[in-house]
Amino acid sequence: MLGSEDLVRGVLNDLETSALDEKSKALFRFVQKVNRESPHIAAEDMQLLHAAGWDDEAIYFAVTVCALFNFYNRWVDATGVHPMSEEAHREAGERSAIYGYVRS
Repeated sequence: MLGSEDLVRGVLNDLETSALDEKSKALFRFVQKVNRESPHIAAEDMQLLHAAGWDDEAIYFAVTVCALFNFYNRWVDATGVHPMSEEAHREAGERSAIYGYVRS
């Protein structure tokens, strides 16, 4: 299922009705709150993630990735960098899936 464009489209269209597993949905709900309501994140949010099976390290990484993408998006918007095409994003995603983010 991972790597499926249909899964990605389903999540983007409606997380709750997508084929994504419940554990991952819990993390995506949290990331959405990080994006939209970060000052209101509380211990209850962590408890929900722990109950879903996420540990503190995974939560830390999710917050970090979310924050970095917010930074990158704002930097790109403010500096006028031209957006990549859908095909360029797909190719970059395929490279990252194979090689990760580190270039040798």
